[in-house]
Amino acid sequence: MANITYISNNNKLKDVRTAILGGGLTGITLARLLQKKGEEVTVLEREPDYGGLCRSMSNSGFTFDRGGSHIIFSRDTEVLTFIRDVLGENSQQNRRNTKIFYKGLYIKYPFENGLYQLPKEDLFFCINEFIRTMIAVEKGELEPPKNFREWIIYTFGKGIADLYLIPYNEKIWKFPAERMSLHWVEGRIPRPPVEDVIKSAIGIETEGYTHQAVFSYPKKGGIEALIRAIALPIKEKIRTGFPVSSIREKDGIFTITDGTYKVTADRCISTIPLQELLRCLDDVPERVRISCDELKYNSLACVFIGIKGKVPDISWLYVHEKDLGLFNRVSFPSNYSPEVAPPGHSSMLVEITYHKGDHVSAMPDREIINHTIAALKNMNIIKTHNEVVYTALERQKYAYVIYDLDYLRNIAIVKDFCMKRSIMLVGRFAEFEYLNMDGCISNALNFTRNR
Repeated sequence: MANITYISNNNKLKDVRTAILGGGLTGITLARLLQKKGEEVTVLEREPDYGGLCRSMSNSGFTFDRGGSHIIFSRDTEVLTFIRDVLGENSQQNRRNTKIFYKGLYIKYPFENGLYQLPKEDLFFCINEFIRTMIAVEKGELEPPKNFREWIIYTFGKGIADLYLIPYNEKIWKFPAERMSLHWVEGRIPRPPVEDVIKSAIGIETEGYTHQAVFSYPKKGGIEALIRAIALPIKEKIRTGFPVSSIREKDGIFTITDGTYKVTADRCISTIPLQELLRCLDDVPERVRISCDELKYNSLACVFIGIKGKVPDISWLYVHEKDLGLFNRVSFPSNYSPEVAPPGHSSMLVEITYHKGDHVSAMPDREIINHTIAALKNMNIIKTHNEVVYTALERQKYAYVIYDLDYLRNIAIVKDFCMKRSIMLVGRFAEFEYLNMDGCISNALNFTRNR
């Protein structure tokens, strides 16, 4: 078995076994798990700091998660045990109090569990269409759905679909719902029990998405505290400031370079976006490059706002109405942990998705911040501009995977190419799957167990 060797900053040679491209949640978790199995690993991260979408920033006493609002929850007990073990005492449990901002009202989340709070005509529209659609499906009068839009109507009825679910999803994805695949929705968008929808319509309290009804969050350090805790045993194995520019394989040995330093390895695991990985490879067939280019994703602008005083007693708030603002979600990190804001202050994290070349991508940061504050003021979430004591904005190029109708064909072509090149893919943008944090950790656990 060949060794991995690289020249470290102090010019000493080190021998390791596996090179992991990318120091985000998946890469750091993989490195920890593989080292625990006795492997020598090195993590190659292009940024000055590791953590990827799970990095946090602290300024003026506020701590914000740089890749959007993160919370810790999972149906997977193995993943939850892993997270709780690494975080130890630096963990706080919270009960979810999430709302949807609908016609000036705070509607219980998920929408189908808050129907009783709707204006009466909207309530009737939702429950009538839900029952009519359910009966039509049972009688075989509706064709099975062929795309995401049809699936939403088929599952929830035209009322819930038109009033909330379709507008919200098209706002976050910035993509027509009828051009999105439906293969990914099972397990991610649960089908509501009929009795729960009826109970909600007549005002009996019901709870949806119960796996996240109670969630955890680090007491101190933001979500990056989780990454730092996972990385503790392998901190010396992480090489930051290493933007991989070339990956070559010959006789089973990989040569990985950033143009200055060179790593040789007999195993290469990639957790970086497929688009970035393919740029580092030679002799990529045109069909593979085209398929990779056609894989769609959203970027994310996060607006960080520090407030003097209190924010609403809400975990996070969904905003589906386009006229209210560019953002689709407003989170309140200081409600997750009081340690992320100075005494007497609170915080908001506002998320705006966008595509390269669209209106938001061309907006200056300050314009986006000003737009966001003005919109929140119009919604009466911010009372006056004098409350705002801190603002900042950060963009993430790769944020959300979009499952368009050509996704399955394109991803199969790219993954098949990588497999033939013996490059292993693990993680959100390496596998090009819409994975939450628990999904990234679960895939790292499964990879380590099966390899």
